[in-house]
Formats: sequence, structure tokens, C-alpha cells
Amino acid sequence: MRFSLTTWNINSVRLRIDLVAKFLKSARPDVLCLQETKCIDDAFPLKRFKRLGYEHVALNGQKGYHGVAIVSRIPFESTDIRTFCDKVDSRHISVSFGEKASIAKPLVVHNFYVPAGGDIPDPALNEKFDHKLRFLDEMKACEPLHPRGEDRHILVGDLNVAPHENDVWSHKQLLKVVSHTPVETEKLQAALAAGEWVDVARDRIPMSEKVYTWWSYRSADWTVGDRGRRLDHIWVSRALKDAVSDFRILRDARSWERPSDHVPVTVTLEV
Repeated sequence: MRFSLTTWNINSVRLRIDLVAKFLKSARPDVLCLQETKCIDDAFPLKRFKRLGYEHVALNGQKGYHGVAIVSRIPFESTDIRTFCDKVDSRHISVSFGEKASIAKPLVVHNFYVPAGGDIPDPALNEKFDHKLRFLDEMKACEPLHPRGEDRHILVGDLNVAPHENDVWSHKQLLKVVSHTPVETEKLQAALAAGEWVDVARDRIPMSEKVYTWWSYRSADWTVGDRGRRLDHIWVSRALKDAVSDFRILRDARSWERPSDHVPVTVTLEV
């Protein structure tokens, strides 16, 4: 069975529901994982998604900030929400697929929105940065994020870290900029290693190539200089490494009218 999944920090699902609809009508992934939905669960545009064919929805929202959601064309067996750093701030949701979706072996999808971390890369001076570092440490230590053997897990989301030199437009200039500091990249890599995850983008795209999924709103024209960062990730467990058949970043979405500063990232697997 072919299974496609997209992750997208939408930066307000209600404000950009027309862009979401445009994408879903064109790409038709089986599952869409959204971050920064910025609305309470009761305000999520369920009817619009159902009209688009995405009838199965798992929500973890809050008013005005953060928020994650998973919408699916195929039914899931169960949902789960985890909290990190003792904060109820809507940064994780997971679902499992199985018999209801005609998937023989269980498939678990984790959707994350890691804290951005503010502007000052010093945990002693910046509480937001301290929160981010502790969040990454807890991801590393979280046992459900350690798939082993035949466990088939996918971890996606806006992880707010660009871990490698060519995941940013200038490694040297961003070494002291939040999202690419050594302490952040090391902690994200530690979480990946602890779970024995495969970073799909870097498994399929050579390290020598620049890869971005985010471009700042601060630039009037995001294409000038192409100053991007790879903040949005798709990881798969070892058991799914050879199942990946396609991986795409929809750069063009950054040029849509009133876009998110992130673009959709899609993986296709044979499950």
C-alpha cells in the first residue's frame, strides 16, 4: 500500500485554510500533519476538511498559539497526546494506523512543534531558549520515541532546528542564531540517534546540497538570496527506511498569496 504524509507549519489554520485546500486538492496526501494551528479544538475548520475528503481528525489546540493537528483520508486506530517540560502547550499529537486503514502492520505517526526558542541563544538569559533545550532533551529521553526492531514509526513536524551546515543559507553567519547554534543541533542529533531515526531529507539528498523549508517574513522577496533554513523534518524508524519511495519539498508554496513562512514537506512510503 502506498502511504503519503505531509508536514506543514501553517501559521494559523483558519487564516490559511484556502491555501491548505489548494494544496490538498492538488497533492492529495493520505495524511496531513499541521503545526501552529493557533486555534482551540472547537474552532478548527473540521467541516472544510471533511468536504475535502479528510474525515479523520486528531487535534491538540489552544487559543492563539502553537497547536498541532493530524487530518487523514484514512481512519486511525488511536490517538495520543504527550506533554513536555511540564507545560500544557499543544506541541505533540500522535496517531496509529492499522486494520481500519487496511495497513497490516501498525504504523505510528508523531507530529511535533518544538519551541522556537526566542532570539537570544543563552538559556541563562532567555527562558524560551532554556525551554527549547529542555524540550529537545525530553524528546531524546522519551521512550515512545525509541522505535526498535520492526516498529514502524514516523516523526514529523516543525522541529525548529536546522542541524547541518547546508540546512541554512550561511553556516558561519548563523552559528550564533537560534535554530542553528551548536547546542541546538547537537541536542536534535542526540534525539535522532537515541531513537535510531532516519532523517529522510538527508538520507535522500546529499549533504553537499542546500535544503530549506522556511524563509523569513522579514525579507520583502524571499527568493532574493534564498536565505532559507531546513526547520521542518520527516524522520522514519529503521524498519521504514527502505519503504521510502519519494520525498518532496513544495518550495512554490512560499510564493502563494499570504503564505506561511514554512512550506509543505511530503514523504511517500510503500507500507
